[in-house]
Amino acid sequence: MKTPVEDTYCEAFDGLVARMLITAADEKRLKRAALDSTALACTVLGESEGGLERYVSGSETPDGREGALIQIWVNKTKDAKEKLEFELGRRIRQGILVVPTTTLFNALYSEEKLDMTYRVGNCGDGFERHVEYCGREMIEVPIMMGSFKIERKMGFEPGIMGGNLWLFCSNEKNALEILDKAEEAIKKVEGVVLTFREGCSAGSKAGGKYKHIGPSTNEPYCPMLRNIVENSQVPKGVETIPEIVINGLTVEAVREAMKKAIQAVDGMKGLVRISAGNYGGKLGRHRIYLKELF
Repeated sequence: MKTPVEDTYCEAFDGLVARMLITAADEKRLKRAALDSTALACTVLGESEGGLERYVSGSETPDGREGALIQIWVNKTKDAKEKLEFELGRRIRQGILVVPTTTLFNALYSEEKLDMTYRVGNCGDGFERHVEYCGREMIEVPIMMGSFKIERKMGFEPGIMGGNLWLFCSNEKNALEILDKAEEAIKKVEGVVLTFREGCSAGSKAGGKYKHIGPSTNEPYCPMLRNIVENSQVPKGVETIPEIVINGLTVEAVREAMKKAIQAVDGMKGLVRISAGNYGGKLGRHRIYLKELF
């Protein structure tokens, strides 16, 4: 390795994920639905987060139109199934259904499934109906621009959340180039998503001074506080530390994404050190050691 890799681990944890396929009449509306429905990573607020896995051609979709594979996640808790169903309803209704020409298919063939009639189908106010479309059991919801079709049963299963990399960089310009290179590599790995597109600028810590906020600024790793806090972990020559956060259907997929990202950025100008975030084992049971990736 040309760039020093810290002997540490990222601490990943268990989540519950639904994987879906959006199709639309054109690229503009497809991208809007894919990005709108996966925006805002809110699991730290007890809600959900999502990510765009990849765009696919019409040869890979049931209706022959271009599509986008997306994932929606919630933390794995006792009520995770109910939480996921509720969050899917919100994100589908306000991020996909409202985008002209969209259709939504299941893309996770798991044992357990959620019936989307109650949370999405009932948007038809009683006029919705179950139909067969492209060989799938769908719910057809009448809307002002024709109808919105959604596969009735969406698969879900456990997955891995919070895989991450911290990139210690010399300046903002280099950091953005390094982030872009890393994310290009990650997008080639099947089954993973970036819950913060284009990187996360504010890696958080567990807890904080103000309890109503929840996770707050990780002051030991804030370059502007290097000469203010006693426990600063920011070395000289580092002015910015972007974080990449990865969720995946399997721990192997998350490991592969982290490995590909490190390989892609190794030796790039302005990259001082590669590290990862953890909470001493208090957050999740999955420890992915950076040096064991190679």
